Order: sequence, then C-alpha cells, then structure tokens
Amino acid sequence: MQEMSTPLPSWLERGMADLFPYSKGDDLNQNLMFRLEESIKQNKPLRIKLGIDPTGSDIHLGHSILFRKLRAFQDAGHIAVLIIGDFTARIGDPTGKSSTRIQLSKDEVEENAITYLEQLGIGKPSKESLLDFETPGRLEIKRNSEWLSNLDLTQVIDLLGNATVNQMLAKEDFGNRYQSGTPISIHEFLYPLLQGYDSVAVKADIELGGTDQKFNVAIGRDIQRYFNQSPQFGLLLPILTGLDGIQKMSKSLGNAVGLREDPLSMYSKLEKVPDEAVISYLTLLTDVDMNALPENPRERQKTMALMVTSSFYGLEAAKSAQSDSEKLILGKRDNLEDIPEISISSVNFPAKAFYLINALGLSLSSSEARRQIKGGGVRIDGKKITDPNEEFVDSQQLIGRVIQLGKKTFRKISI
Repeated sequence: MQEMSTPLPSWLERGMADLFPYSKGDDLNQNLMFRLEESIKQNKPLRIKLGIDPTGSDIHLGHSILFRKLRAFQDAGHIAVLIIGDFTARIGDPTGKSSTRIQLSKDEVEENAITYLEQLGIGKPSKESLLDFETPGRLEIKRNSEWLSNLDLTQVIDLLGNATVNQMLAKEDFGNRYQSGTPISIHEFLYPLLQGYDSVAVKADIELGGTDQKFNVAIGRDIQRYFNQSPQFGLLLPILTGLDGIQKMSKSLGNAVGLREDPLSMYSKLEKVPDEAVISYLTLLTDVDMNALPENPRERQKTMALMVTSSFYGLEAAKSAQSDSEKLILGKRDNLEDIPEISISSVNFPAKAFYLINALGLSLSSSEARRQIKGGGVRIDGKKITDPNEEFVDSQQLIGRVIQLGKKTFRKISI
C-alpha cells in the first residue's frame, strides 16, 4: 500500500490491513483523507457502517477488533451505524463456509441480538463500554429487516442484476464449493447483494469489515453506484489469530476469549498466547505505545494480557487478575481476589473427583469429567488432580480452595 501525501491519522491507520480505494489524488471518492478533511470543514460527520449477523450468542476478542475501530471513529466525531443483520442472519453469510449455513428463526436471531448489544455495553457509561451508546448523535442502531423485508420481487430482481454468476463464483468460498461439487443454494448468492443494499439504506461513507469481507464490501460500492450514491470506502482489519497461534479465533475451535469471561479467566488465557501472536494482539486489541514495550517476551505477554483485560474491566480488576493468576501458578490460595465462587452445597460427600467436577456443573457428564482429569486439565489450588477416583471426605476439605479446569476456568469453592 503506497503512502498518502497527507497521512491518515494514527487512530485510523493502526491495525489497518486494507483500504480501498486508496488514492493520492483530490477526488473525495478516491482519497479517504480528503473525505475526512471535507467532513470536518463542512461539520458533516461521516457515516461508518458495521454490520453484524447475530448467528450466535457470544462475542469474542476477534470480533472486538471491528468494534474498537468503530469506537475510534465515534471518538473522532463520526457516526457509527451498527446494523443488526436480523434479516441477513436468517440467510447466513457464506464467507468462510464450506457448506450452506443452517437458517435461524426470527426469534433466535433477536435473542442473540440482545445479548450482542449487552456485550457491546448498551446501558453502560461510555467509559465502560466497547461502543459509545451514551453520547447523542454518535450511534445509530438499525435492523436490516427495516428495509430488506419490504423489498418486492421487482426490487430483488433489480438487485440480482448487479452481479453475475461469474462474479459470485470468483468469490473463493463459492468457487471452492463449486469445484468440489458441494451444493450452493441460490439464496446464498443473495447475501452479498443484500449486505450491499444495507450500505444504500444507511448511506454509508465507510464500511468496516475483516479481510475476508472484501468481496461483500466491494459489492456494496457497486450497488451504491447503481442507486446514484457516492461509493463507500472499504476499511478492512485483520482476522485475529486464536490462542493456539495458528487458526483464526473461533469459539468452535476452542481458541477464543469471550467478552463475557471473568477477568481472571481472560487474563489467564491471554498470558499464554504464543510469542509470535503477542504483537498483533497488542496492535489490534489495545492502544499501547508499541515503542514502549518490554524487550523480554514473557513481560510482553503479561503486558498484553494486562492491557487487554483492563480494556474491559478496568486496570484495578486486571491487576487483581494478574496477581491471582500468579498465586494460582505458585499454588497459593490466600488473599485471592475476584475469582467467581461456586457453591458446594449440592455435592454429596464423600465425593470422588470425577463426581465433584460433574456435580459442580463444570463438565457435561461424569465421563467427560474423567477425561478432563486424566488429561491433566484439573487442578485444586494449583495442584494437578490425576486420579478421577481421588476421594474428598467432606466439604471442609474444599471450602475456600480454587478449582481450575484447563487454562480458562477458575472457581473458588464456597458453602
């Protein structure tokens, strides 16, 4: 990517993977810096579109990258247009999928949408939320059923006329499925066009997306031109690598950190991120000065874990989580703070270890609890439990102690 004659502000450029179009000329439709400067001169904030399809109930750190950038635009005085894809979610974005998605019901989508907004901070002060829901004029929340559910067949046919089958098959996911003989449902071809029509409906100046969304964002530009609107800029951000340091972050792959995880679980996961991924986590998930990082790789890991956790829970809670994590590693349990408690009142004693794990609701079944213990994934006060049949005589042996499952689940046992 060439440098612009007038560089983009650092808050915008940080972590940016792609920007299109990208020009040094003075055309407002080609040069984003010119568009930004013109919006300031005219006191007309830009409209920044981010669409989310609530196909699940949890947001993880990988998703938060886009919301952080949207918040940066809000803080710079622009309008965040958050589109809840309650209509498109019932189709399902085919990007990154090797088969047709299962279609969700309207009620399932709406229930997920509510949990998304809660995780983004609706109802909280702006300093404590991922997006600014508080400052007047900085956020519009739209559901795309507002306009998509009212399209008649004539309008749908017009939309379909904006793309060819060749274009759709040029999209890698569709192309791979076509070549392998995997079925592609016709309604899936509609998805990029409907996402593009969202840009028309909200008059987007810029659309944010992951690098896997370039095709869909570019389609939006085409459709805006068809409706005689100035085409949006596409600003793409990287896909965050998961905790394994190999595959993209995904709950289904078990390498994700959810926004609803408690501070200790979040910190404990993050401080184990592979060295090669730490810099990208710092770049994409924090505002830390990259020139002021510790040289020691272990200290960089801890700094990253502390700063990411503090961005969701505040610095004090993050420091408590860091302290508790260190104590757990050393097998200490005195003065542990902010660890969620779990009641032992429903457990019948004497209790074997596998039964205890299951009775506390920390596993789906006794057999799963046995596998977790045999796999070395269970600790009590930092000491590994290796025998599923290890017996605890009474509750007094366990009250006040910390039970740990894997790298992410910590619970303080209470009465």
